[in-house]
Amino acid sequence: MDREWGSKPGSGGAASAQNEAIDRRERLRRLALETIDLAKDPYFMRNHLGSYECKLCLTLHNNEGNYLAHTQGKRHQTNLAKRAAREAKDAPVQPQPHKRKVALKRSVKIGRPGYRVTKQFDPETKQRSLLFQIEYPEIEDNAKPRHRFMSSYEQRVESFDKKYQFLLFAADPYEIIAFKVPSTEIDKSTPKFFSHWDPDSKMFTLQLYFKVKPPEANKPQPPANGNAAPRVPPPPPNVQPPPPPQGLPPGAPSGNPPRGPPPGTMPPPLPPLMANGPRPMPPGGSFPAPPPPPMNVGPMSNFTPGNPMDRPPLPPPPQGFSGQQPRAPPPPPNMGH
Repeated sequence: MDREWGSKPGSGGAASAQNEAIDRRERLRRLALETIDLAKDPYFMRNHLGSYECKLCLTLHNNEGNYLAHTQGKRHQTNLAKRAAREAKDAPVQPQPHKRKVALKRSVKIGRPGYRVTKQFDPETKQRSLLFQIEYPEIEDNAKPRHRFMSSYEQRVESFDKKYQFLLFAADPYEIIAFKVPSTEIDKSTPKFFSHWDPDSKMFTLQLYFKVKPPEANKPQPPANGNAAPRVPPPPPNVQPPPPPQGLPPGAPSGNPPRGPPPGTMPPPLPPLMANGPRPMPPGGSFPAPPPPPMNVGPMSNFTPGNPMDRPPLPPPPQGFSGQQPRAPPPPPNMGH
């Protein structure tokens, strides 16, 4: 029999080394197709002849499967490692930011401390103040209580309210306590704002004063009926009035003269008052009797006018100047012709 030794009847015979290499490359190609995307491979290139090249290893391949099998080979993987080492050596060393590591101290809380709050009022400065006294009898050795102010927007326990803020006190192993105080500016001058820790009595004391709000003198008062009148905006600063028009006498008012009402809208004029008008009715209801006429007393009481016909006629008035002959009046013009 001419079959090869070791092969079974009906088989194609034992695979040669060439066939095993072909089978190995085919398996590597299928594996590379599942894990590698040729569109994202920076070393894959197709030339003008229709074949494929590896720009890293400078090798030529007939098809994509041959190139994918090459990428899984020893030569391509060695060149990738050399390229990565060279780029890491040539790249400049970037300074790393220094991160400070703070060790979180975990301790078992034993509860809230005792406290006392006293409200005070200064009659001289009209300022209100608060005095806090916190007791820490079980505080840790060489520890000192701390305090800080917190805005209403920092906490997550209550809803936001810009009218209030929080004052926090902390000391291990006690829980942190907070007090809700008005969000008024605090007077942090030395004699008014102070804090003190007494290690003997284990009491922490803090005092704060609130600043007095200045009175709003320029704020307009709202009207009683609630209807606010429109405010006239003030004139802009550093603006000079316009010059008076030319041709007016000094002291004359500038601007247009006041206009009268349109015709037809004025009421009728009042009648003139009579000098001897009707007199008002007296309280009695009747006018007093008029005084009697005067009697004829005096030198002209017996005078009787005479008849004017007994007097001689008066001469005519003189015409012209003295020594000048009177002229005859000119004839009337001829109206017929």
